[in-house]
Amino acid sequence: MPATNHDDLTWSEIARVVAIGAQIQRRKNRGKATKRLEKQADEIVAKAQARENARRK
Repeated sequence: MPATNHDDLTWSEIARVVAIGAQIQRRKNRGKATKRLEKQADEIVAKAQARENARRK
């Protein structure tokens, strides 16, 4: 179940994406690569959008 009517993400998915975002910022501050983490966050969002689009049809 989505967190809000305007969002496709559940509360647990929101928490995961926020945690990944924090990791990304820490790694950027240290000058390290973040591509893998960014891809992981994008995949979570894409899966949520696909799930909600399938549910709406």
